[in-house]
Amino acid sequence: MENHTAKHFALQLGSLASLYLSIAFLLVLIFGVINLLYPDTAEGYWAIESAASGIRTGLAMVLVFFPTYLVLTRLVNKSRRTEKEGTYLTLTKWLIYLSLLLGGAVLLGDLVAIIMAFLEGGLTTRFLLKALAVVFIVGPAFYYYVRDAKGYWIANEQKSVRFAGGATLLVLTALAFGFNNIESPTEVRERKIDEKQITDLQDLQYRVINYYEINSNLPQDLNSLPKTSPLPQAPESRQSYEYKLTDNGFALCAEFAYTSNPDQYRYYSYPIDLGASIKNTEDWSHAEGSVCFERVLSK
Repeated sequence: MENHTAKHFALQLGSLASLYLSIAFLLVLIFGVINLLYPDTAEGYWAIESAASGIRTGLAMVLVFFPTYLVLTRLVNKSRRTEKEGTYLTLTKWLIYLSLLLGGAVLLGDLVAIIMAFLEGGLTTRFLLKALAVVFIVGPAFYYYVRDAKGYWIANEQKSVRFAGGATLLVLTALAFGFNNIESPTEVRERKIDEKQITDLQDLQYRVINYYEINSNLPQDLNSLPKTSPLPQAPESRQSYEYKLTDNGFALCAEFAYTSNPDQYRYYSYPIDLGASIKNTEDWSHAEGSVCFERVLSK
């Protein structure tokens, strides 16, 4: 009996842990979708990227832990139907009520955070949708386990199955919305390559400016730069980086898969240095395709 009790306790613990992880990251996914569908003009590019990252994290976690929860819950209920009333049920009730207490405290904290965001100037639409999401995701879960502690679902197996079917449909709908509102893995990879190319061009620009300040003239080509370290090279899937002299200075060129997002490179927009030898060195916004960044000599 003790071995069975330990087994059932472990299954119940695993089931509840999977449940709360599923709920937490389902809310992360839904909050991310809400932030993307209702962007706040007070936020910049990084808030959008953070929302998309939250959706991807939520998708990965829910895809793993929600099926785990369904399997473990099925095993728990199957075991309970084969056991007589006794120590196992007493331990299970304690575990369920304790988990409801701890989980409720954490999820109430989520509601506090939502209200704080609203009071600090967040969009009313976002506030209402997130609050409703918490109610409609957390409410059914608490209802299920409060009744479960009283043995309701053991006595009403078909209702339990229908409840699980409804929960699964809700999760699948949220997953579909999540997938529909983020870029594909290929698109994410191409954007990361775009960002790396900007970093490479900044490195090349620094070397050209350093050469100019030392020699009082621009290098004729990239091979003229000091070989203190290997020059950045474009990815194999993109055209090679190009450096060319212009009437007023020089230009660095590269091929990009996508247009940069608004404010994406605001981080690099430092105050203008009137004493700088080369102007316009902080503008890295780009369109799709081959783009040249022109830099102008100050004298």
